[in-house]
Amino acid sequence: MSQTARTRPTALITGASSGLGASYARRLAEQGYDLVLVARRRDRLESLAADLRAASDVRSEVLVADLVEPDGRAAVQARAGRGDIELLINNAGFPGYRPFVDLDPDVADDLIRLHVRVPTLLTRAALPHMLRRRSGAVINVASLLALSGTIPANPMPYRAVYAGAKAYLLTFTQTLAGELKDSGVRLQLLLPGVVATEFHDQLNIDRGRLASMAMQADEVVAASLAALDRGELLCVPGLEDPSLLEELGKAQRAVMEAGNRPQLAGRYKTAAPSR
Repeated sequence: MSQTARTRPTALITGASSGLGASYARRLAEQGYDLVLVARRRDRLESLAADLRAASDVRSEVLVADLVEPDGRAAVQARAGRGDIELLINNAGFPGYRPFVDLDPDVADDLIRLHVRVPTLLTRAALPHMLRRRSGAVINVASLLALSGTIPANPMPYRAVYAGAKAYLLTFTQTLAGELKDSGVRLQLLLPGVVATEFHDQLNIDRGRLASMAMQADEVVAASLAALDRGELLCVPGLEDPSLLEELGKAQRAVMEAGNRPQLAGRYKTAAPSR
């Protein structure tokens, strides 16, 4: 589709069949976006697309794909690279919470594919066209668990691979934002806490208990899109004091600056040899 023929911006949303993805779809339809809805469950996508068409004149393209499989990933990459995507939302994911030694290696591989490879490759497909237009945005949906490496697994879930993958998205998004400064392309990393979606169903958490501790998906999406308009790179929907994120960045830079020197730290000069 040529740029002159486009009358509405188009957003591509992965994991659009439920939860945050479906909430993004509804909110963006209200804001005047056409949509490319990506997920594995055709019935869910078709139902969502029908609801959106009934509510407005939004064009909802259904793209059924399993993103951990090469064919599904390739199909969505090709769609993202067509040139008309103004907003890419990398949202698809699953928790896979297990102690690392109990996590099936195939599940670990799927986690890495879905949370690391897919956002990287879809962003790479869509970004050149955004740069040529000098407009567009990418939202990578992560989790506050990206910051949880020092917190033990009780009461937090076992999450080494999941949290590690979300930490990748944090650094990827921050670093890419530096590359794209003044390009006209906006980036955001969304770092929600617990959200009331189907994401947690496999953990056998009571829905009533979850509701008392979780933010609603529509609220998270409203925060994300407001943060995008405000130019906030990191969006933590429940965080009242954003200066904490600034302090986090300062602490990271301080460690890098203090540790990046040619002299060995004193404690290692006197360390006893290992046996």
